[in-house]
Amino acid sequence: MRLSSDDIRDGELIDAKFAFGKTHPTEHMRVSSNINPQLNWSGAPESTRSYVLLCVDPDVPSVAENVNQENIFIDADLPRVDFYHWVMIDISPSTTGLGQASCSQAVTPGGKYNPPGPPASRQGLNDYTGFMAGGPMAGQYYGYDGPCPPWNDTRMHHYQFSIYALDIDKLELPDDFNGRDVKQAIEGHILGHAKITGKYSLNPEVKS
Repeated sequence: MRLSSDDIRDGELIDAKFAFGKTHPTEHMRVSSNINPQLNWSGAPESTRSYVLLCVDPDVPSVAENVNQENIFIDADLPRVDFYHWVMIDISPSTTGLGQASCSQAVTPGGKYNPPGPPASRQGLNDYTGFMAGGPMAGQYYGYDGPCPPWNDTRMHHYQFSIYALDIDKLELPDDFNGRDVKQAIEGHILGHAKITGKYSLNPEVKS
C-alpha cells in the first residue's frame, strides 16, 4: 500500500495551517487554522472491506507537570507516550482519499461533535479530549485536531498518518471510541498498511 499527500511530505516539516497551534513571538503559541491535510491511498489488497485512518504523535511527554511552563525546558530524553490527533473508522473501500479541509477547517472550542467525513465513516475522540479536561476549552474532541506540541519541549515531534486496509466492513465500537480502542479492535484484521510522517515543533530552538 501507499499513502501520499500534497500537504505532508514524509520526513519534512508540517505547515502551520495544518496545526492546532502556531508559534507566536510574545505569547509562545496561538491557535492556528487547524485544517486537515489532503491524503490519498492506493495499492490496497482486492479483498479490502474497509479502511481505518489514524494520526498519532509518539513524542508527547509522559510527565505533564512541566508542559508549557516558563523558564523550564522539557528534556528530549524524557520518556514519551502516544497522543492521537485523528481517528477515523469504517471508511468505504471505494474511498481512496480525503481533500484538504474536508474534515476540519478551524479549532472548535470544546471540540467538534459531528465532524464531516466520507459517507458511512465514523470519527472517534482524539486526545485533546483528555488534555483539555478541567480547563476553559474542555469537551469531547472528535475528528481531526492538528499538532500543538509543548512550546518548551526540546524534542521534535513526529506526526504519523497511517491508513489500514481491513478484512471487515466495520468495527464494533461505541460512539466515544478513541485511538487505543481502534488499535486493539483492528488486531488480526489488517490486510495492508501505509504511513507518512511529518514533523512539527513550537520551540524555535528545535530544528530537526
